[in-house]
Amino acid sequence: MAVPNLSPALRAPASSRAHPKAKPGYGKRSVSDQRPPCKGDFALLPERERHIAGYVDTLPDGAAMDIKSLARSQPLYGQMAVGSALRALGVAGHLRHVRCLSGEGGQVRWVTRTFWSRTARDNEWWDAFLAVEESPSAPPCASQEPAGAAGADVPDEAPEPAPVPAQPPVMVVPQQRTVRQVSAPVHTVGDSSPAFAALARLGRTDSRLALSAADCTALERAAAEWFARGVDADYLTQALTAGLPASVDSPFGFVRRRLHDKLPPRLPAATPAAAGTPVRRLMVECTECGVPGKPEAFRDGLCRPCREPDRA
Repeated sequence: MAVPNLSPALRAPASSRAHPKAKPGYGKRSVSDQRPPCKGDFALLPERERHIAGYVDTLPDGAAMDIKSLARSQPLYGQMAVGSALRALGVAGHLRHVRCLSGEGGQVRWVTRTFWSRTARDNEWWDAFLAVEESPSAPPCASQEPAGAAGADVPDEAPEPAPVPAQPPVMVVPQQRTVRQVSAPVHTVGDSSPAFAALARLGRTDSRLALSAADCTALERAAAEWFARGVDADYLTQALTAGLPASVDSPFGFVRRRLHDKLPPRLPAATPAAAGTPVRRLMVECTECGVPGKPEAFRDGLCRPCREPDRA
C-alpha cells in the first residue's frame, strides 16, 4: 500500500498563459465555510494530486475547470493526468461536478459547475450541501459576471457604418438549370445548424472524435435534440469529450452512443408544477464519465458503473 506523502501542497509554477474564465454560469464555485489556506493543505494526497489541488485552489470562482483548460494553463501534467487527478480529488472529497439550472423564465438552461472544497468532505456532507443547493430557497446557479466578462471587451456603442457609395443597378440573369444540377444543399460550418456545427468542431477539440461531413449529417438530428432541451454547443462538446478512453476506434459509433446515453432531461414546462411535485434544479455529474443523475446515486463523485466496473 502506498505511503501518503506528508509534505505541503505543491503550488503550481508560474505559467505564461493566464488561466481562462468559464462562460457565465459555468466553472469553479467554492463551497461555503472555507477556512483560510495554510501550508499543510492537501498534504495527505499523492504528489500529482497535491499539485493539481494546489493549482485549482488558487483559481478564483468562475475559472474554467475543464480538463483541457487546466492542462493548458499549468506545464507539469497533460490532459490524461489532469483527468485522473480530478477523479482522485473527487474521491478524496474535494470536488463535485454538478449540473444546475441557470437563468429565468424561458431562458433557463443547464450549466455545469465544479464545487470545490479546500477541506476534504465525506459523502454525507456533500449530500447535505447539494440538498441545500437544490432547495427552492437557494439562489439559482447564475453567473457572477456580466455577460461580456468572459470574452473580449465589448464597446458601449457600435460604431456607425461607413457610407457606401451608390452602385448602378446590375442586370441579373437567372441561372439555367442543368440535368446534372444537385438540388441538395451542401453543409458548411458557417451556414449549418448549431447541432451540425458543434459536431463538426468536435475533432478540433479532441482529435479522437474527428467526424466526417457525412458523419455529422447522420448525427445532426440526434445532436439537435440536445439543443431542443436547452443546452448550448459548449455543454454538448463537454459532455461528448469528457472522460474519453486513450483511443477511440470508431468516432462515429462512440459519439452516436454518447448522444443517446447522455441526452439531458427535458426542461420543465413554464406552467406551474403540480402541487407536491418538486422541480429538479440540480444533478451530479460522474467525475469519471460525466453521466448525470440524482446526488444520492453517486458515491465519492462516481456513478455505480465507474465505481464497480466489473459489475457494469
